[in-house]
Amino acid sequence: MSTSAQLDPKLLEILVCPVTRGPLRFDRAAGELISEQAGLAFPIRDGIPIMLPAEARKLEP
Repeated sequence: MSTSAQLDPKLLEILVCPVTRGPLRFDRAAGELISEQAGLAFPIRDGIPIMLPAEARKLEP
């Protein structure tokens, strides 16, 4: 996982969580898209968001 992940801002505007259909927050330092509602962090690999729930990391409570 890249610690300096880049993500097109326009892409972030249209992406939603595949589980809740809610908003996502871009965590640049971790290279992840965070869904607070679902408690999941979706990885970004080579600039591509991996929006599969099976690939997501569960957030710590």
